Parts: sequence; structure tokens; C-alpha cells
Amino acid sequence: MLDFKKEIRLAFSENKLAIGVSIAILAISLILGYFLEPYLHAYLNPVVEQFSKQIESGAIKLTFQSIFSNNIRIVFLMFLFGLLFCFSTLILAFNGFFVGYFTATTGDLFHTLLLLVPHGIFEFSSCILACSSGIVLFRFAYNLIRTWFGKENMSLYDSYVLNFDKLKQAIILLMLATVLMAIAGAIEVYLTIPIADFITSILS
Repeated sequence: MLDFKKEIRLAFSENKLAIGVSIAILAISLILGYFLEPYLHAYLNPVVEQFSKQIESGAIKLTFQSIFSNNIRIVFLMFLFGLLFCFSTLILAFNGFFVGYFTATTGDLFHTLLLLVPHGIFEFSSCILACSSGIVLFRFAYNLIRTWFGKENMSLYDSYVLNFDKLKQAIILLMLATVLMAIAGAIEVYLTIPIADFITSILS
């Protein structure tokens, strides 16, 4: 019988490098996005304006379903695109750049953080794990091919069995990312604004 707690611990302990790289990419891209806002304006502002227009027109509704479906799509893209030479890291970096840029454009850092932090803690954690799962998936695919071609009398199935633990760990990280993203979506829709309003009322 599968011991989920043990498997989760192994998924984290055996993939510290992938998780650490993902954390570094997100942190650096957030900081660069914030401080390079003037230089990113020409590239990212059209995206912000289009998103704002879609919300105002009702084309995009900020419901749990819409937010979760959009974010979970990004999570699975980071997982699957890990197969393409860890392309998931570029998706994570773009999202970090965008959030950092958007935060800089608001002109009110404190209020923006109030609207980002409550759900952002879970959303960023989800993105980190999703990117990590993509990196681990790439390692699985790389090791699968390397051992298949690198050892005599090694069948593809035997190589798959030999490297299965990495695939399992990638899927575990993906599952955790999915759960965290669901929590983030619920907080963003139902709690973020009330929390921000409450803190603002106390401080004002």
C-alpha cells in the first residue's frame, strides 16, 4: 500500500535542487519585473489592457471556476512543458515578470500586496511546485532514454521501471500544486478583498 506521507517527503527531499531553482526563478523574475517596469511597459502593458477590457466587457468573469481553470491550465502547462528541455521554467519566469510588472504599475505597493498576498502565498507555492514537477518530469524522460540506450539488453519497459520513482515524484508534486491552486482560487474569490478591506479599515 502506498504511503502518501512518505512519498511526499521523498518527492521534496530528492528534488531539492528542482524546487530551489524554481523558487529562485520566481523570486528573481518578480524582482526584475517590478524594477524593470519602464522597460517592460511596451511588451506587457498591451496584455494588461486587454485583460482589463475583457473583465469590463464581461468576457472574463472573476469567478472561482474561471480563475481556477485558467491557473490550473498554467500548472499543467508547466508540468508538460518540462519535457521540452525544462521549458516550464520560462513559463514560471514570465508569470513572475508579469506579476512584478503589474505590481509596479499600480502605484500603491501596500494596497496591491494586500490584494496579492492572501491568495498569492498558495498560488506562488503552486507555481513553484508545478515548475519543479516539470523539471523532475524532464529528468525522468532524460534518464529513461539514457538508460535505455546506454545499457545493453535494456528494454524500454525495464528502463521505465528503473526510473519510475522520478515519474511518481513529478506526479506527486503536480498533485500538490493542483491542491494549492484550488485553495488559492477559493481565497482569491471569497477572502482576498474582505481581508484587504478589513486591514485597510484598521489602519485608516
